[in-house]
Amino acid sequence: MAKAAEISGGTTRDRVIDALMALAAERDWDQIEIGDIAEHAELSLAEFRDLFPSKGAILAAFARRIDHAVLAGDNEDLASESDKDRIFDVLMRRFDALSPYKEALKRMTPALSRDPLSLAALNQVAMNSMRFMLASAGIDTEGPMGLIKLQGSVLMFAKLLDVWYHDEDPGLSRTMAAMDTELKRGGMVISRLDDLCRLTAPLSGALHRAAERGFRMADRTSTPRGNPDLDPSI
Repeated sequence: MAKAAEISGGTTRDRVIDALMALAAERDWDQIEIGDIAEHAELSLAEFRDLFPSKGAILAAFARRIDHAVLAGDNEDLASESDKDRIFDVLMRRFDALSPYKEALKRMTPALSRDPLSLAALNQVAMNSMRFMLASAGIDTEGPMGLIKLQGSVLMFAKLLDVWYHDEDPGLSRTMAAMDTELKRGGMVISRLDDLCRLTAPLSGALHRAAERGFRMADRTSTPRGNPDLDPSI
Protein backbone atom coordinates (compact mmCIF):
# COMPACT_ATOMS: atom_id res chain seq x y z
CA MET A 1 0.00 0.00 0.00
CA ALA A 2 1.38 3.40 -0.96
CA LYS A 3 2.07 5.78 1.86
CA ALA A 4 0.44 9.22 1.92
CA ALA A 5 3.86 10.86 1.63
CA GLU A 6 4.14 9.24 -1.81
CA ILE A 7 0.67 10.39 -2.81
CA SER A 8 1.01 14.05 -1.99
CA GLY A 9 3.91 16.43 -1.62
CA GLY A 10 1.76 19.11 0.00
CA THR A 11 1.16 20.08 3.60
CA THR A 12 0.56 17.68 6.46
CA ARG A 13 -3.16 18.42 6.15
CA ASP A 14 -2.94 17.42 2.49
CA ARG A 15 -1.30 14.16 3.49
CA VAL A 16 -4.20 13.37 5.81
CA ILE A 17 -6.76 14.19 3.11
CA ASP A 18 -4.90 12.01 0.62
CA ALA A 19 -4.64 9.22 3.17
CA LEU A 20 -8.39 9.19 3.77
CA MET A 21 -9.22 9.27 0.06
CA ALA A 22 -6.72 6.49 -0.69
CA LEU A 23 -8.21 4.31 2.04
CA ALA A 24 -11.76 5.12 0.92
CA ALA A 25 -10.95 3.78 -2.54
CA GLU A 26 -10.02 0.43 -0.98
CA ARG A 27 -12.39 0.01 1.98
CA ASP A 28 -15.95 0.76 2.96
CA TRP A 29 -16.34 4.06 4.82
CA ASP A 30 -17.44 2.32 8.05
CA GLN A 31 -14.26 0.24 8.04
CA ILE A 32 -11.88 3.21 8.05
CA GLU A 33 -10.69 4.08 11.55
CA ILE A 34 -8.88 7.29 12.49
CA GLY A 35 -5.90 5.16 13.48
CA ASP A 36 -5.77 3.80 9.94
CA ILE A 37 -5.70 7.31 8.53
CA ALA A 38 -2.97 8.44 10.91
CA GLU A 39 -0.84 5.41 10.04
CA HIS A 40 -1.34 5.91 6.31
CA ALA A 41 -0.37 9.58 6.65
CA GLU A 42 2.62 8.61 8.80
CA LEU A 43 1.39 10.68 11.76
CA SER A 44 0.83 9.98 15.42
CA LEU A 45 -2.71 10.20 16.72
CA ALA A 46 -1.70 13.31 18.67
CA GLU A 47 -0.51 14.98 15.45
CA PHE A 48 -3.68 13.84 13.68
CA ARG A 49 -5.85 15.30 16.45
CA ASP A 50 -4.24 18.72 16.10
CA LEU A 51 -5.24 18.74 12.42
CA PHE A 52 -8.73 17.18 12.28
CA PRO A 53 -11.28 16.04 14.87
CA SER A 54 -13.01 13.46 12.64
CA LYS A 55 -13.32 11.84 9.22
CA GLY A 56 -16.12 14.28 8.42
CA ALA A 57 -13.81 17.22 9.04
CA ILE A 58 -11.33 15.73 6.59
CA LEU A 59 -14.09 15.49 3.99
CA ALA A 60 -14.89 19.16 4.53
CA ALA A 61 -11.22 20.00 3.92
CA PHE A 62 -11.30 17.82 0.81
CA ALA A 63 -14.31 19.80 -0.45
CA ARG A 64 -12.39 23.04 0.06
CA ARG A 65 -9.47 21.58 -1.92
CA ILE A 66 -11.83 20.88 -4.82
CA ASP A 67 -13.34 24.37 -4.48
CA HIS A 68 -9.89 25.92 -4.84
CA ALA A 69 -9.12 23.82 -7.91
CA VAL A 70 -12.34 24.92 -9.62
CA LEU A 71 -12.10 28.58 -8.60
CA ALA A 72 -8.56 28.78 -9.96
CA GLY A 73 -10.01 28.33 -13.46
CA ASP A 74 -10.46 31.24 -15.84
CA ASN A 75 -14.07 32.34 -16.48
CA GLU A 76 -13.35 35.37 -18.66
CA ASP A 77 -14.25 33.61 -21.91
CA LEU A 78 -17.69 32.73 -20.46
CA ALA A 79 -18.69 36.27 -19.51
CA SER A 80 -21.02 36.59 -22.50
CA GLU A 81 -22.54 33.12 -22.14
CA SER A 82 -25.93 32.30 -20.61
CA ASP A 83 -26.35 31.46 -16.93
CA LYS A 84 -26.91 27.82 -17.88
CA ASP A 85 -23.71 27.60 -19.92
CA ARG A 86 -21.63 29.24 -17.20
CA ILE A 87 -22.94 26.86 -14.55
CA PHE A 88 -22.40 23.94 -16.91
CA ASP A 89 -18.75 24.92 -17.36
CA VAL A 90 -18.11 25.38 -13.64
CA LEU A 91 -19.69 22.04 -12.71
CA MET A 92 -17.77 20.20 -15.42
CA ARG A 93 -14.58 21.68 -14.01
CA ARG A 94 -15.66 20.34 -10.63
CA PHE A 95 -16.07 16.85 -12.07
CA ASP A 96 -12.60 17.16 -13.61
CA ALA A 97 -11.17 18.08 -10.19
CA LEU A 98 -13.00 15.15 -8.57
CA SER A 99 -11.88 12.66 -11.20
CA PRO A 100 -8.80 11.31 -9.32
CA TYR A 101 -11.06 10.51 -6.35
CA LYS A 102 -13.96 8.95 -8.25
CA GLU A 103 -13.58 5.43 -6.86
CA ALA A 104 -13.25 6.71 -3.29
CA LEU A 105 -16.33 8.92 -3.57
CA LYS A 106 -18.35 6.17 -5.22
CA ARG A 107 -17.47 3.72 -2.47
CA MET A 108 -18.13 6.05 0.48
CA THR A 109 -21.44 7.47 -0.75
CA PRO A 110 -23.74 4.53 0.25
CA ALA A 111 -22.54 4.50 3.87
CA LEU A 112 -22.78 8.28 4.21
CA SER A 113 -26.27 8.33 2.69
CA ARG A 114 -27.51 5.94 5.38
CA ASP A 115 -26.43 8.23 8.22
CA PRO A 116 -28.80 11.20 8.76
CA LEU A 117 -26.27 13.13 10.87
CA SER A 118 -23.55 12.70 8.25
CA LEU A 119 -25.97 13.72 5.52
CA ALA A 120 -26.92 16.89 7.38
CA ALA A 121 -23.28 17.83 7.95
CA LEU A 122 -22.29 17.06 4.36
CA ASN A 123 -25.24 19.05 3.07
CA GLN A 124 -23.89 22.13 4.83
CA VAL A 125 -20.43 21.48 3.38
CA ALA A 126 -21.98 21.10 -0.07
CA MET A 127 -23.99 24.30 0.39
CA ASN A 128 -20.81 26.21 1.20
CA SER A 129 -19.06 24.78 -1.87
CA MET A 130 -21.99 25.47 -4.16
CA ARG A 131 -22.18 29.07 -2.97
CA PHE A 132 -18.72 29.59 -4.43
CA MET A 133 -19.46 27.55 -7.55
CA LEU A 134 -22.48 29.68 -8.37
CA ALA A 135 -20.57 32.87 -7.57
CA SER A 136 -17.88 31.71 -10.00
CA ALA A 137 -20.60 31.34 -12.63
CA GLY A 138 -21.92 34.83 -11.87
CA ILE A 139 -25.12 33.60 -10.20
CA ASP A 140 -26.56 35.56 -7.26
CA THR A 141 -27.19 33.53 -4.11
CA GLU A 142 -28.47 36.23 -1.76
CA GLY A 143 -32.01 37.47 -1.25
CA PRO A 144 -35.22 35.43 -0.92
CA MET A 145 -34.21 33.06 -3.73
CA GLY A 146 -30.64 32.49 -2.59
CA LEU A 147 -31.25 29.54 -0.30
CA ILE A 148 -33.51 27.86 -2.87
CA LYS A 149 -30.84 28.20 -5.55
CA LEU A 150 -28.16 26.81 -3.26
CA GLN A 151 -30.12 23.84 -1.96
CA GLY A 152 -31.50 23.08 -5.40
CA SER A 153 -27.98 23.12 -6.85
CA VAL A 154 -26.73 20.78 -4.11
CA LEU A 155 -29.53 18.30 -4.78
CA MET A 156 -28.94 18.54 -8.53
CA PHE A 157 -25.22 17.89 -8.14
CA ALA A 158 -25.93 14.87 -5.93
CA LYS A 159 -28.06 13.41 -8.74
CA LEU A 160 -25.32 14.15 -11.25
CA LEU A 161 -22.73 12.45 -9.06
CA ASP A 162 -24.73 9.23 -9.26
CA VAL A 163 -24.70 9.45 -13.07
CA TRP A 164 -20.99 10.31 -13.05
CA TYR A 165 -20.13 7.29 -10.91
CA HIS A 166 -21.45 5.01 -13.68
CA ASP A 167 -20.29 7.05 -16.67
CA GLU A 168 -17.48 5.08 -18.30
CA ASP A 169 -17.13 7.41 -21.27
CA PRO A 170 -13.88 9.45 -21.03
CA GLY A 171 -15.82 12.37 -22.49
CA LEU A 172 -18.51 12.03 -19.79
CA SER A 173 -21.31 12.07 -22.37
CA ARG A 174 -23.91 10.66 -19.95
CA THR A 175 -22.95 13.12 -17.25
CA MET A 176 -23.10 16.09 -19.62
CA ALA A 177 -26.48 15.00 -21.01
CA ALA A 178 -27.90 14.63 -17.50
CA MET A 179 -26.49 18.01 -16.49
CA ASP A 180 -28.02 19.70 -19.52
CA THR A 181 -31.43 18.25 -18.61
CA GLU A 182 -31.15 19.16 -14.93
CA LEU A 183 -30.01 22.72 -15.66
CA LYS A 184 -32.90 23.28 -18.05
CA ARG A 185 -35.35 21.98 -15.46
CA GLY A 186 -33.75 24.01 -12.69
CA GLY A 187 -33.76 27.14 -14.82
CA MET A 188 -37.49 26.81 -15.42
CA VAL A 189 -38.17 26.33 -11.71
CA ILE A 190 -36.06 29.36 -10.75
CA SER A 191 -37.76 31.47 -13.43
CA ARG A 192 -41.20 30.56 -12.10
CA LEU A 193 -40.16 31.26 -8.52
CA ASP A 194 -38.68 34.61 -9.57
CA ASP A 195 -41.99 35.49 -11.22
CA LEU A 196 -43.84 34.46 -8.07
CA CYS A 197 -41.58 36.64 -5.92
CA ARG A 198 -42.19 39.64 -8.19
CA LEU A 199 -45.96 39.07 -8.11
CA THR A 200 -46.14 38.68 -4.35
CA ALA A 201 -43.66 41.45 -3.48
CA PRO A 202 -46.33 44.25 -3.52
CA LEU A 203 -48.66 42.13 -1.37
CA SER A 204 -45.88 41.30 1.07
CA GLY A 205 -44.99 44.99 1.34
CA ALA A 206 -48.62 45.97 1.94
CA LEU A 207 -49.02 43.32 4.64
CA HIS A 208 -45.81 44.46 6.30
CA ARG A 209 -46.94 48.10 6.31
CA ALA A 210 -50.38 47.13 7.66
CA ALA A 211 -48.78 45.13 10.46
CA GLU A 212 -46.58 48.09 11.37
CA ARG A 213 -49.64 50.40 11.52
CA GLY A 214 -51.43 47.87 13.70
CA PHE A 215 -48.54 47.73 16.13
CA ARG A 216 -48.36 51.53 16.32
CA MET A 217 -52.12 51.80 17.03
CA ALA A 218 -51.85 49.13 19.71
CA ASP A 219 -49.01 51.05 21.35
CA ARG A 220 -51.09 54.26 21.47
CA THR A 221 -54.24 52.66 22.91
CA SER A 222 -52.72 50.23 25.39
CA THR A 223 -52.12 51.27 29.01
CA PRO A 224 -49.66 49.82 31.50
CA ARG A 225 -51.35 47.69 34.16
CA GLY A 226 -51.15 48.73 37.81
CA ASN A 227 -51.04 52.53 37.12
CA PRO A 228 -54.52 54.14 37.72
CA ASP A 229 -53.30 57.55 36.54
CA LEU A 230 -53.07 56.10 33.02
CA ASP A 231 -56.24 53.95 33.09
CA PRO A 232 -59.22 55.85 31.49
CA SER A 233 -61.76 53.47 33.06
CA ILE A 234 -61.11 54.85 36.58
